[in-house]
Amino acid sequence: MINSLDRIQIISIFSSILFLFFILELIRKKQLKEAYALLWIIFSFIFLFFSCWKTGMDYFAARVGIYYPPAFLFLILIVAIIAILVQFSVLVSLQGEKIRILTQEITLLKTKLESKK
Repeated sequence: MINSLDRIQIISIFSSILFLFFILELIRKKQLKEAYALLWIIFSFIFLFFSCWKTGMDYFAARVGIYYPPAFLFLILIVAIIAILVQFSVLVSLQGEKIRILTQEITLLKTKLESKK
């Protein structure tokens, strides 16, 4: 019979593989650019790695002070989400700046066109 930790490990491995294929499919369909997907892919491999390497997960969970090793996977997931949110915040900030510059350039071009009339 499968104990609860093994069941959690199987679910984690299956979920990690499924998520990785989902990200790769989004890239293949050109719905997600590779540059934006890089962190998703990296963290899904890390999640898959620790899902498969049970003793490693136990070791690192103990080093961090987590007594229930599968909770270490959730810690990795939370760190991944925070890192991806920071990356997206930087991208949104850069895009906002580019939009501001483009708006100013369009206004200058419109002003030049109207002055020539």
